[in-house]
Amino acid sequence: MRSLLYIIAVILIIGWAVSVFAYSATGLIHTLLVIAVIAFLLGVIRNPSTV
Repeated sequence: MRSLLYIIAVILIIGWAVSVFAYSATGLIHTLLVIAVIAFLLGVIRNPSTV
């Protein structure tokens, strides 16, 4: 489950970065970033020994 959260976080961060540089920034783009950060933090909180 932890690796799935990291994969989702990476995909969302990449999607956010591409959309910020390719299109004008909208609320949806920043929402993707927030979701990615939350997914990453959940992974770190649940298993801090892997960081």
